[in-house]
Formats: sequence, structure tokens, C-alpha cells
Amino acid sequence: MLFDCKKLDKSVPIPLYFQLKELVLDEIKKGNYKEGDMIPTENEISEEFQISRTTVRQAITELVQEGWLYRVKSKGTFVTRPKIPQDFLRKLESFRDQIERLGMKPSTQLIELRREKADEEVAKALNIAEGEDVIYLFRKRFADEQPIVTIHTYLPYDKCAFIMGHDLEKESLYEIMAQGDNTKILKVKRRIEAVEADEEDARLLDMEKGKPVQYFITVGYTSEDVPLEYSKARYRGDRSSFEIVVLTE
Repeated sequence: MLFDCKKLDKSVPIPLYFQLKELVLDEIKKGNYKEGDMIPTENEISEEFQISRTTVRQAITELVQEGWLYRVKSKGTFVTRPKIPQDFLRKLESFRDQIERLGMKPSTQLIELRREKADEEVAKALNIAEGEDVIYLFRKRFADEQPIVTIHTYLPYDKCAFIMGHDLEKESLYEIMAQGDNTKILKVKRRIEAVEADEEDARLLDMEKGKPVQYFITVGYTSEDVPLEYSKARYRGDRSSFEIVVLTE
């Protein structure tokens, strides 16, 4: 038997493709098929369970779309790394705290830190005049040494200059800002887009150009509703999933 001696129940009204999908997913979650393992072929699964290849293909395709499997042309279908469940869409929490809470080791690489002039886009986001001084911060962040996200951040220099004296590879930006005078971020607005990985994503996030990237544009505000942070983050689509909670009135 291919999948731990399990069978599909053709007598119940649950679609066979869904039963097969859940069966394969259970095998992955139990560790019977680990990251990088190739699962049986569509022909093998079809023969094992006496079901059509169309049914098998539907189950496998959904697992690929959900990020559990990936296909390699002329080679087969393989188990991917599990996605990291990001929930910062519903709570304000540092990347470090979230990754640690998930039982993983966070780390940060500081790529650039400099003082520069705000262009039109940055000035509009931070509600400052174009040409005013801002801090530009470019970081790459990891979970268990795997690159997850790159973040371009802009902060008004006159209010946030003190952060440049901190170790931004070891300390949380939000925790540093909370130490300043009226610079604690208490509210954020985020816009989400789905984009394709560009050359920088491929190089920095160890992924193929053209693969999906989750692109987040964030503006962080103080208690007085003053915008102090403008960030553009690019998450690997194959390594992150995001949870949104919607409440009815």
C-alpha cells in the first residue's frame, strides 16, 4: 500500500478527490512523506485506489495550490516546506516575537541603513514635505535560517534619528521606537498585493523569478495618528500564509 494501508470509502457522499487529498495531507503531516520526498505518481495512486487519474489529478492539484506539494516537470511531485502561518494581519506583533512563538529561530540581516531625502511617494505616506530627511532601512529576515521576507522601511529622521544608534539586527524596530518620545507605533494600515518575484526577490529570497510574492505596504501610526513608518515588505509566497479574522457587527 502506498499510503499507510488506508482506503477510500466509495459508499459515502464525500467526493473521492477530497478523501484522497485529506489522505495525502495526513501522510505529510504525520511525517511519512517529508520535505523533498517524491510522492507516488498519478498512475500509481490511480491503480492503488482504483480511481480515475482525473480524480487523482484534482486532489494533487489542490495540494499544490495550497503549498503542500510542488511539481517538477519530467521528474514528479514533491513535498514542499510547510508554510509559516503569519497572523500580523490581525495583531500588532514583531516578526521576531511571532517566529519565536511558532517555535522557530528568527534572525535579521541589515542590508542598508542610511539617511536620505524623501521622494514624492515616501513624503506622501509619512505626511512630510518632499525632500525632507528620512531614515532608509533595508532588512532581510529569516526563520530557521530560511529567508522569508525583505523589508524596505522609511522613517522621518527628525523624530526617529535615535534608532540609528541601535543594533537593528538584534533589536526589534517597534520595540526601539517604543522607547522614543511619542514614537511608539500603536496602529498600522496595510495593503496587500499579489506580485511576481523580480530579480532582487530571486537573489535575496532564494526563489525563482516569476514565482508568487505577497507584497505588503504598511503605514504605522502613533497614538496621535501621526504616520511614522512606511514599509514595503515582500514575502515568499511558498513559505508564508496569512490569516485574516473578520467580525460581524
